[in-house]
Amino acid sequence: MKEKFQRFMVGRYGFDDLSRIFLGITLALMVVSLFTKNQFLYLAALVILIYCYYRTFSRNIAKRQRENQKFCNFRYQRAVKWNKFKERRKQKKIYRFYKCPQCSQAVRVPRGRGKICITCPKCQTEFIKKS
Repeated sequence: MKEKFQRFMVGRYGFDDLSRIFLGITLALMVVSLFTKNQFLYLAALVILIYCYYRTFSRNIAKRQRENQKFCNFRYQRAVKWNKFKERRKQKKIYRFYKCPQCSQAVRVPRGRGKICITCPKCQTEFIKKS
């Protein structure tokens, strides 16, 4: 049986990160619809499941890879933003963050220094802010 399935999948795309996310969403929606008796959630879960299997058995491998790459890029960008947010939150007690009025570069200055002249490291614009 395993060999038959492997022969069937030759030339087809298979599972990737996006398919796994879709399966997780499907499972979550089905569990929620089971407890809330909401038919719309169940129908949405079925549509997502059908699309997931469509992607899995698709022979248009290049298109599926582009879809997955877009998803992976989106997920990476969100992770970078989240990590930057966490890092800034850790440094919030010690530093203040300002944006350069010229180029919007983020500039970090120490707290408690009064009014200071800040020079942007990117465009060398000087601006005065209270730390």
